[in-house]
Amino acid sequence: MAQSLDTLTTALLKAAKSAGADAADAIAVDGSSISIDVLNGKLEHAERSEGIDIGLRVMIGQRQACVSASDTSADTIDTIAQRAVAMAQVAPEDDSITQAEPAQLATDWDSDALELFDPAPEPDPATLQENARRAEAAALAVDGISQVQSASSGYGQRRIHLATSNGFSGGYSRNSISTSCVAITGSGADMERDYYGDGRIFAADLDSPEHIGQMAAQRTIERASPRKVTAGAFPVLYDERVSASLMGHLLAAINGTGIVRGSSWLRDAMGEQILPAALSLIEDPLRPRTSSSRPFDGEGLPSTKRAIIKDGVLTGWTLDLSTAKKLGLQSTGNASRGTSAPPSPSVGNVTLTQGLQSHADLLADMGTGLLVTSMIGSSINATTGDYSRGAAGFWVENGEIQYPVNECTIAGNLRDMLATLIPANDARKHLSRVVPSLLVEGLILA
Repeated sequence: MAQSLDTLTTALLKAAKSAGADAADAIAVDGSSISIDVLNGKLEHAERSEGIDIGLRVMIGQRQACVSASDTSADTIDTIAQRAVAMAQVAPEDDSITQAEPAQLATDWDSDALELFDPAPEPDPATLQENARRAEAAALAVDGISQVQSASSGYGQRRIHLATSNGFSGGYSRNSISTSCVAITGSGADMERDYYGDGRIFAADLDSPEHIGQMAAQRTIERASPRKVTAGAFPVLYDERVSASLMGHLLAAINGTGIVRGSSWLRDAMGEQILPAALSLIEDPLRPRTSSSRPFDGEGLPSTKRAIIKDGVLTGWTLDLSTAKKLGLQSTGNASRGTSAPPSPSVGNVTLTQGLQSHADLLADMGTGLLVTSMIGSSINATTGDYSRGAAGFWVENGEIQYPVNECTIAGNLRDMLATLIPANDARKHLSRVVPSLLVEGLILA
């Protein structure tokens, strides 16, 4: 019989202590996934994976080391504990290495309230194949679609358990189901493609395969016969499907790792106006039925809701225990970790204040400019915030879409861009990052 994850993490901690560690934490993750691809109505590819991984971090004084394995035998557990201790003994000292104080640890949480796991039976491969087939058929039924590049459906589930030598032990389960489709119009050098997909925790919430296929086809048809963009300085409307990337750049800039190194373009911006005063950016790791929710962080601290930006003002960094100690602050409960590396800070669910205007209203307000629906590549200067990204979308004149454009570059400075944001009211609330379409003034197009 397979060991429980709780039993595995307890064994890892015991082995670490026996090997000579002063302190340790252990994580065990197991799960399975299945993915199905369909082409021309027939099964193209099917893959299933199952596995378990264990990870151990040991601390000796101000030194640490991490070791992971996919074998859970008693001999392997003893071996990795000995190797971790041997590695820690020769690792460089770091005065920020620490564990939480017992009073900081999460002691009460309700994983069921987060609805991270659908209790319905795991879908069988035939059901997933049928979902992909229906999405493909719906896309091909749209006039102008020449082929479907891929139609896929998948399901995954995993369990996570974390235990620390200072008294924390807890775990939870999560799963996900998804369907996606990529459609193509035209042929040869005139081919254009686009996609649509949906992923949820609960299968009952998932968009129908027909809707997914039709949306992929509609987006693709709209991109046919693209032109080059007009060069110059213009407003840019980031469609809701790509607008979260702007918040992603902001979140990367307030990550404690970059702040500690002094390499962030927001390193001196604590307490300053970053967004327009009407906007706030709220992190909520306890939002139900959301992919990045969790009851506690990677160091056993409770997950809590916080305002990263309140009324446009930056209120704090994203910190784990180590970066917080280096900065003389308190952890924000944002530690994340896998089995093979120590904790590091990261953000999950965030919500940006929505506006009062619709997507169409913002198009009308921008007059002449670019509506961006997809982005390619990225060149972001982490120290200065200088921004340059490849993009495609639609040229807008007199507030109305005129024609599709591709192979263009958008350039600006993130600090300046964020200060001018005007949000629409079209954010999808089930996503981990709830960010509406965003209008940005004065970007350089080429």
